[in-house]
Amino acid sequence: MLVLQACSVELYSDLNQRQANEIVATLMRHGIPAQREAGKDGKMTVSVQKDRFAEAMAILDESGLPKQEFQTLGDVFKRDGLVSSPVEERATMIYGLSQELSQTISDIDGVLSARVHLVLPENDPLRQRLVPSSASVFIRHRASVPMNELIPQVKMLVAKGIAGLTYDNVSVTLIPVTAAVPEHATGEPGFTTFLGLWLHRDSVAAAMWLFYGMMAAIAALAARLAYVQWYRRPGVYALDASAMPVKKT
Repeated sequence: MLVLQACSVELYSDLNQRQANEIVATLMRHGIPAQREAGKDGKMTVSVQKDRFAEAMAILDESGLPKQEFQTLGDVFKRDGLVSSPVEERATMIYGLSQELSQTISDIDGVLSARVHLVLPENDPLRQRLVPSSASVFIRHRASVPMNELIPQVKMLVAKGIAGLTYDNVSVTLIPVTAAVPEHATGEPGFTTFLGLWLHRDSVAAAMWLFYGMMAAIAALAARLAYVQWYRRPGVYALDASAMPVKKT
């Protein structure tokens, strides 16, 4: 275990528990072992083996992980004691609405990431021609999910969530992503057993070196102790009978 940790590099840090669990579970499904470590502030750090770093990053990018944390209207309108101008209040409101809608769309099954860009012009009621509001939705999703069928629902969701926004003024852009094929799907087992423990195949060699090295060290120590015990044993000497004094009778 110490050898494996020494060969690990940090993949992501400052994660919450859900984000860390999603990353580790996704990597394990693709046959890449990953470790989680909690910091003093409760944030999680995920590490992988150094030689699997590039592969792990590619898999997480295709999976849209770690997922972005969106702000709610309550978060963006937290008062800091300063009085905001009407322009700042309006910009904050637009940003908060965009975050709320992006979060809702991101929760749809198969969506990897989503962004909602709102254009809400501040029209003068005295003007004869008003500029209509509009919205642009960007969705990055798994190619296996038929997201085209959900475009009407997404447009309706955004249009109903913004006052004055019509269905026809909402555009949706879909970007399908083909997920990487897990190792077990290609017939290459990701994990194997060694001495009753499940290990990734890339870790078996290091585990064998560690195990047999420890066995060799124990054998050498046992041989050394046996030699010391033999060297310190009590001496037994044979006496020459001719050199012994003869008792006269």
